[in-house]
Amino acid sequence: MLDATSSYKPMDSRIPVADRTGHRIVPETTRRTDRFPGTRYGNRPTMKDVAARAGVGLKTVSRVVNGEPGVTPETERRVQEAIEALGFRRNDSARVLRKGRTASIGLVLEDLADPFYGPLSRAVEEVARAHGALLINGSSAEDADREQELVLALCARRVDGLVVIPAGDDHRYLEPEIKAGVATVFVDRPAGHIDADVVVSDNFGGARDGVRHLIAHGHRRIGFIGDMPRIHTAAERLRGYRTAMEDAGIPVADAWMSLGVTDPERVRRAAREMLSGPEPVTAIFTGNNRVTVTVIRVLAEHARPVALVGFDDIELADLLQPGVTVVAQDAAALGRTAAERLFRQLDGTLIAPERIELPTRLITRGSGELPPAD
Repeated sequence: MLDATSSYKPMDSRIPVADRTGHRIVPETTRRTDRFPGTRYGNRPTMKDVAARAGVGLKTVSRVVNGEPGVTPETERRVQEAIEALGFRRNDSARVLRKGRTASIGLVLEDLADPFYGPLSRAVEEVARAHGALLINGSSAEDADREQELVLALCARRVDGLVVIPAGDDHRYLEPEIKAGVATVFVDRPAGHIDADVVVSDNFGGARDGVRHLIAHGHRRIGFIGDMPRIHTAAERLRGYRTAMEDAGIPVADAWMSLGVTDPERVRRAAREMLSGPEPVTAIFTGNNRVTVTVIRVLAEHARPVALVGFDDIELADLLQPGVTVVAQDAAALGRTAAERLFRQLDGTLIAPERIELPTRLITRGSGELPPAD
């Protein structure tokens, strides 16, 4: 019983209390749909909602949304206010059904973490944006099955075109999509078993020139460390190395060549083996940027100076001592050329597939100009 001095206050229903069992009783909270009536996840406002709020017909809203004439300024203002209040966004799926275009293209890269693909991807995106298209990209992680899965998933989402850096060597799975009108351009490596546009660098010529540069500075025992031989670029760069050595009349020992995954441990082991023994190499040509970085670390621990030329430029190459001589390819130009060709396909101005080969450039910084130490 309460006495006269007691002050009674009703219990705040928001404060958890305990029942006889000792369990906490939490009062039911206000549901989101009660606080915001008519708003539910996945229930987006439609043009019909906009028309009802603005007090106009559905066709009037359609004209405003699509920028068509025939609407007075006052009516357009009311429709725009309704659009803003409701958070309406145009459903482009309906436009796709009418026009057959999604204004989107897919880009399939090898490895999103590889610095080489940054400028390439950015160049493709810039061209796509200039054409009013959205870029959707993904990585195959150098896996042929994953590449196919990703490409077909993009096609299922009705992209207008594809720019593909292939991981596999058989692209017949794309034939139905290409016949259905999906514009397709391959970059860095050619497609396998189909005729398609391809934009590549001069991998053979660049590697040949880099090795010739080492030969011109007196080297005869030159090692080559590259990527997996099944990869087109790796095979072409190895061919350039062998051609330069053959043209100079220099027989190549098997121990001077090492191809495989670009894992640092594998590359480190290969470099150390080439640098040891009774007749170690006096120079190394590296097949890509990832290999170059690991070889630089190995040479930093090596007492005898060893010349180095790498395929692909690397960040800070000019700040090292000595600076790293490289065969540079223009990744941005590869991406830009491929994307421009893709949109020419979509415009109907291209008929037959072509192979476009972009030149490489030898940049001398010091490491490739070191003379043999013996």
